[in-house]
Amino acid sequence: MTYAHDIHPAPTTFLTKYVFSYDHKVIAKQFLWYGIFFLGIGGMMALLIRWTLAFPGEPFPVIGPILFPHTNGVVPPDTYSMLFTLHGTIMIFFAITPILIGAFGNYCIPLMIGARDMAFPLLNLLSFHIAVLSAVLMLASLFLPLGGAAGGWTSYPTLSTLIGSPGAGQTLWCLSLFVLGVSSTMGAINYITTIIAFRAPGMGYFDMPLTIWGLWLTAILNALFIPVLGAGLLLLVFDRVFGTTFFLAGAAATTGGGDPILFQHVFWIFGHPEVYILILPAWGMVSDFLSFFSRKPAFAAKATALSMTAITVLSTLVYGHHMFTTQMSPLLTQTFMTLTMTISIPSAIFFANWLGTLWRGSISFDTPMIFALGVVFVFGLGGLTGLYLGAATTDFYLHDTYFVVGHFHYTMAASVLLGGFAGIYFWFPKMFGRMMNETLGKIHFWITMIGLNGVFFGMLVVGYAGMHRRLYNPFVYEFMQNLIPLNTFITWSALLMGFGQLPFLFNFIYSLWKGPIAVENPWQVGTLEWTLPSPPKTHNFDTIPTVKCGPHEFGNPLLKTGRDFQYQTEELVR
Repeated sequence: MTYAHDIHPAPTTFLTKYVFSYDHKVIAKQFLWYGIFFLGIGGMMALLIRWTLAFPGEPFPVIGPILFPHTNGVVPPDTYSMLFTLHGTIMIFFAITPILIGAFGNYCIPLMIGARDMAFPLLNLLSFHIAVLSAVLMLASLFLPLGGAAGGWTSYPTLSTLIGSPGAGQTLWCLSLFVLGVSSTMGAINYITTIIAFRAPGMGYFDMPLTIWGLWLTAILNALFIPVLGAGLLLLVFDRVFGTTFFLAGAAATTGGGDPILFQHVFWIFGHPEVYILILPAWGMVSDFLSFFSRKPAFAAKATALSMTAITVLSTLVYGHHMFTTQMSPLLTQTFMTLTMTISIPSAIFFANWLGTLWRGSISFDTPMIFALGVVFVFGLGGLTGLYLGAATTDFYLHDTYFVVGHFHYTMAASVLLGGFAGIYFWFPKMFGRMMNETLGKIHFWITMIGLNGVFFGMLVVGYAGMHRRLYNPFVYEFMQNLIPLNTFITWSALLMGFGQLPFLFNFIYSLWKGPIAVENPWQVGTLEWTLPSPPKTHNFDTIPTVKCGPHEFGNPLLKTGRDFQYQTEELVR
């Protein structure tokens, strides 16, 4: 096994240090800024969508007349379709993915396993710049004559064929995600190779922090299933540009092939593992943070790692529950329903392990910890609501209602967003050598948490009442008019949540230059990155460390060091 890279000379020019850097830590920061930028864009799109649902026909305050001068600030119906398409796309692929996988994956993996860099630094550099190219293609689609993609973030044919989306925006959407898939596949290959081949001497798989487990399993899913999405996107581009009939409805009657349902199969074979691609890094981080801030070993850490592995495997087998209403064979429906219910077993195991870690812990409510506790709450609620969608009998009623939107926002958006914030607050001192303000962090948490639950729980309620998604003005239907007050409440909650991000933005930017200088190990934990100065040197480790214990060694009464934890480089006291 190769344990370390050679020490490379530090970059000397601005371009090699900050723009075209091979250093995994700089690339991580690039992905972080990239993700935060698109988090703002996707969030603003969400507010425009919510305003339209609460106050149909009324102009959006302040920026509405600027964005939509021809309609006096009112969001037009065609623009509304574009907004909810790009909101979902941007949040999943251009905000959550860069922050959780691009930033934390790049930053944490070498530091936490005791390596000097990624296995393939050039591939790492290219993965970021190819992601930038993807973003340029996506943003460029907004300035085309007919605007960007408007076929929904899933872009099902026929909505996404030339019949449903005649402009070039949908084609650019497909190309953008294909290019982003290339970037993500590069990153996945790098992550998998680095974790397998570059762990420090003595670090077995169960000595890795659970953060690394989450990132590793995510990378495996990325490597396996992003090419599936890429194939589907290419076939859709061929249909749009070259006149093929892969997804053309009725083509089977004339050419012997072609079916729009084929795209749904291809999309969800990728799409359901994608849920876990996004959330596994957050699960891993939360599993570590609960241990770190409870000052006790992670309860059944091996079982947690194995449960995450079991979920990873099962996630590849359950995609059909997204397609219960497509008239698939009843035998397939029953199979996918059973597999979907089965995946709740390992999920319940590691959730119980989280509670076991917290039980009787000496909990300190620092900002990373309260965000981690927020993940525990919202994921529990989101997971329970998923049971109703995994059962075919209830899904037939709830499918394509706002209940689905509330469910996947709780499991994906809320869990991943709060997990991402927990990671930012935790590793900010290691990244930048300064501390973020704790008071502003707690204000950020509570405003976000209150607004977030108002939005997503409200969605569950209006969805249960029968309100379908993707309707520009649902209240033209008489039976939905009683839901106007609840939709107004959801929108005010969304505005509150959006407002709650301002303390974070100020805290983040201000702390970069004016935050208190971070002490060597502010959270008093024993993982390898905290044995280094903050921020670390270009090559991380002068001498590759030797790992002698696990990452969660807290509260050992035999310790004589004056602290309640052990570094992974120290012999386990027995």
